[in-house]
Amino acid sequence: MTDSGKCAFVLGIELVDGPDGSVTMCQRRYVDDILKRFGMDECKAVVSPVDMSTRLVPSDAATKVNAPFREAVGALMHLMTATRPDIAYAVGYVSRFMENPQEEHWVAVKRIFRYLQGTKTHGICFKPGNKIDFRGYSDADWAGDLADRKSTSGYTFMLMSAPVSWGSKKQSSVSLSTSEAEYIALSLAIQEGKWIHRLLCEILAAANETGPELMIREDNQSTTTSATK
Repeated sequence: MTDSGKCAFVLGIELVDGPDGSVTMCQRRYVDDILKRFGMDECKAVVSPVDMSTRLVPSDAATKVNAPFREAVGALMHLMTATRPDIAYAVGYVSRFMENPQEEHWVAVKRIFRYLQGTKTHGICFKPGNKIDFRGYSDADWAGDLADRKSTSGYTFMLMSAPVSWGSKKQSSVSLSTSEAEYIALSLAIQEGKWIHRLLCEILAAANETGPELMIREDNQSTTTSATK
């Protein structure tokens, strides 16, 4: 067995050691590759992946936009699932229009690329610490889809202040209120958080350590009250 030094890349993910003992996972090279692949390597950067002033709807037009829409969304999904939870909502949003993408949908995809242009080194940073902290955050975009008025659930789980699980999913039914949409989102978050928490406790038990409490934060008071009754 030989010592090859510090690990710099794992499965295309760059590992950067910080002076404080932290480790950051990012995919800077992959971002450069997809920007060049889709002709966005010289685009101007923007500060957010979604233009919230523009709401998109599916199209029944006979023709599709002349652009590699599906390939671009697929490339963004790979990045999103590995190290970029900050683009989860944006990628999930544009993926709704895979069947018949139009020019306005392609513009939304290009905006995500423009956001990545200015955030190439963003990733997940794991910092050292003595206390293991595990918590989740849940939210919902009530009736955000203009086509069917369905809401979108979103959650993030943090371990030692670093995201380890995240998701953005369109709800299967129409919610009649913000509280209902938030409750459905919270239910999804609890399902995700429970198995991660159980796995974490089993790992810590093998090291004779006590697992942390599972805490999920939700900003809707009515939803929180209903969930804790």
